[in-house]
Parts: sequence; structure tokens; C-alpha cells
Amino acid sequence: MQRGIEKEGLRMQPDGYSAKTFHPAKLGSKLTHPYITTDYSENLLELITKPMPSIKQALDMLRDLHVLVHRSLENDELIWPLSMPCMTSDTDSDIPLADYGSSNIGKLKTLYRSGLGVRYGRKMQTIAGLHYNLSIGDDLFGAWQHAEGAKDLTAFKNDKYLALIRNFKRLTPLVLYLLGASPAVCGTFVSGRQHNLIPLGTTCSYHQPNGTSLRMGKLGYTNSVQEDLDIRYNHLDEYIKGLRAAIGTPYADFEAIGVDDAHGVPIQINNHILQIENEYYSPIRPKQTATASETPTQALQARGIAYVEFRAIDLDPYSDIGITSVTACFLEILALYCLFTDSPYLMSEEEKRLNQNIDIIVNHGRQAGIAIDTDFGKENLHDWIIHHLTQMQTIADAFDAHHGSNQYRTALTMMQGKAINPDFTLSAQIIADSHRVGGTWALGKLLAQKHQTELLSHALSRVDEAEFDELARTSLIEQAQLEATDTIGFDDYLKAYR
Repeated sequence: MQRGIEKEGLRMQPDGYSAKTFHPAKLGSKLTHPYITTDYSENLLELITKPMPSIKQALDMLRDLHVLVHRSLENDELIWPLSMPCMTSDTDSDIPLADYGSSNIGKLKTLYRSGLGVRYGRKMQTIAGLHYNLSIGDDLFGAWQHAEGAKDLTAFKNDKYLALIRNFKRLTPLVLYLLGASPAVCGTFVSGRQHNLIPLGTTCSYHQPNGTSLRMGKLGYTNSVQEDLDIRYNHLDEYIKGLRAAIGTPYADFEAIGVDDAHGVPIQINNHILQIENEYYSPIRPKQTATASETPTQALQARGIAYVEFRAIDLDPYSDIGITSVTACFLEILALYCLFTDSPYLMSEEEKRLNQNIDIIVNHGRQAGIAIDTDFGKENLHDWIIHHLTQMQTIADAFDAHHGSNQYRTALTMMQGKAINPDFTLSAQIIADSHRVGGTWALGKLLAQKHQTELLSHALSRVDEAEFDELARTSLIEQAQLEATDTIGFDDYLKAYR
């Protein structure tokens, strides 16, 4: 089993507003660096680990990347530790799009982000999260394939990974309850927007008192445009077809915006439901490593599913790297539980029910007596979670037997404690601590300062120092080469792409 982590984090000024400075030059090129880049905006860092054979190695590399970033920060900047952003401007133009240079591919990446901004607003794009990528070994799949008498390993893996994905979607409420860490937002985030949040005491923050993960709700990544898409996870061809249909279908509201502004400057790649495949938001994705010339679905079609990307994970603000080993262990237990549990095809009616469940948990997940809609009718959320966690025990035992450890059983026990007592959840801790210190902004800044102090005391090995210095240097060379070798202008490049 291999795992990798992608972790986003917003650079912030000492006054609590998001930073307006450029990506630190000493980190290298955000276009070509394999591990340190930006997500939507110039100030939204994205740190990416290699696929690693152990959780410890993945977390160690993620910590090293954080150390490099904190060393590079100037003007007393910090990394905001929460998923929902720190204070942001009411003016979209004050949220700078990530700039990837003058190459055609770099300009296209920036244009895609411009399109997200004109479609959904730039504030929404400053939300940060964590993706946990997991690849299950061919030794397991090979033995399983042989036992079932399946002929083609790639097709067998595709079917099993899709079964895992369907079950993860069914269990997303469990993930949001146990790991959700965005029950509150700074007032600037909801300024001028309709919402049903209430003030958090006398602070400038707003919250859902029993909320879990506003990031995963209507104030976050969820949007009405994509809710109506019919993208299925029953067969890989079906998934690819649905995603490509969304990319090829114009959408009236986006047509009204126009692909260019009044001066003929491009503001979105196209006026379709999705500009590119990555615009589709789902709590989990099937993935295959794509070459430079491939789209994600072309890679999937050519070589099948290589790993799954868990995307419904909020940043843990109490961790200096946004995730703990407990969370990582639990996600791996959950992954195998989803893989080995019976997974019927997921049809549109069930999808609607699952989305309604997510909305309930996002806003009211810690409320006493809350129920969700399952195949067996209405079930008490806490009873439902405890049932599934109990069923995961044999998987935790097997992991620990394999690794000669107790870390997976410990992780599961901690999750069971959260299921029994909502006050132990991250979302409850954040609400309590925000009340105590004067709001989410005050809490976020305290934690950001604490994390920076801890990370700057962390030493890298000479080998790692040299490797990261070389990566920064070569990434700048690679970007310059891309910019020097373009043979057509961006207008022609975009015309061909559209």
C-alpha cells in the first residue's frame, strides 16, 4: 500500500488578512516544482508528498515541506491552519490568481482559475483542504482476482476501486462527523452572502453551533450547478462518459458571463458546465497518473484506476501539518472497509439521499438525536457511526498484526470515543476554543504562531536540504524552458484548446 498527501494552506498577514505577496521565489517554480505549488490563488500553498510505503514517511515529508515554506516566509507571514479562510477582502480583485508564468500551459492554468472566480467568486476558492491519496497493492488485488477467477487485472482493480468509492460516498457523513473541522467562519467570508449561520458570541465569527464541516456544504465547495450532473461510479466507462459530457455541454449562466471580457481578454476557458475535468468536485475521485499530454480521463481510460483521492478531509488546525497519524490510520482502515464491504451500484435516487445526509451532517451533525436516511429508513447518526466503526475492528487488527504495531487499533478507539461523545470531535473543540479566545480568527492566529515556532525548530538533514535546493533550482530552469519553447501565441493556443 502506498499513500501520498496533498495539503493546502493560506498564507496570511500578521493583521489576519490573507497575504497579497507573491509565492516565495526561493521555493522555486510553482508551475514545475513537484512538491511545492499553489492551488487557486497566489497565496494558497499546496504541498504534495511523494507516494510513500508508510504513514510515518508521508507525514515526515509533509513536515519537511512545511519547514521549507516557513523558512521562506517574509513580512511576518504565517500559514492559516483552518480550512475556512482567514479574513479576506470583499473585492475579488484583492484575491490574486495564482500566476504560473508566460508559457501557454502556465497561462491556461491561470485562466482556469479566473474562470472559477467569475463562476463562483474568488472567496470560495480560498478554502483549504487536505487530500489523502491511497493505492492498494497489486499483491492484494492479484490474490483476490485469482480467488474470484477474474481474467483481467486492470478491469478487476477498476471494479474494486469503484466499489470502494461508492461506499465512501455512502459513509461521507461518518467522515464529516469524525474529521470535520470547519464549523465556523470569519465574518468577512460571508459578507454579502445569504447564510443561516449565527454569530459566535460577541466575536466577528459566524458558526453552526452543531456544525461539522461548512467546507463541504453550500458555503463551501458544493454548488447547484454540479448537483444536477449525472456522473456515476458504477463502471469506469460510465464515469468517464459523464465527466466528458459535462465538459462538452454549455451552461446558460456561464454563457451569459462570456468567455472574454469587454476588451477581448479571456476570463474563462469556455462556457461549459465544467471548464476542465478537475473542476468537478466530489468527496472522492478515481485517479491515474497522467502524462503531460493527457487529461485525467484519458489517463484513466488508457491505464485504469491506480489510486483513490479522499477529498472530504478538513485541515486539522491543531496539527502543525494539518493531519495527524491517527487520522491517517483511520482513513486507511476506512478505505479497506469500503473496499471489502458489499457495494451495490449507486443510482441517482440514492445519490440525492446521500447529498441530503451530507447537508444534515454539515450543519447539524453534533445535534443530539440527529438522524440520517439509510437503506433501513431513518437511523440515529451516532448509532449508525458506532455500528460501522465496530465492523472496522477486524481491519484495524489486521493492519496492526501486519505492521507489528498498535496504531490502527488506537486510531479506531479514538474515533469510537468521538462517536460516543460529540464534545471530543474537532468541530466541537474548535467552537469551544473559539469562544474561549475570542473567535476563529484569534484561535487561528494563536495556532498559526504555535505551529510556525515548532516547525522552525525542526532541522532537515543535509541530504534533504541539498535535494530541496536542487529541486527549486531545476524547477525554475524547467519553467524557463517551457516559456522559451512555445511555438504559438496564447490566443492561438487557447483557440485550439477550446
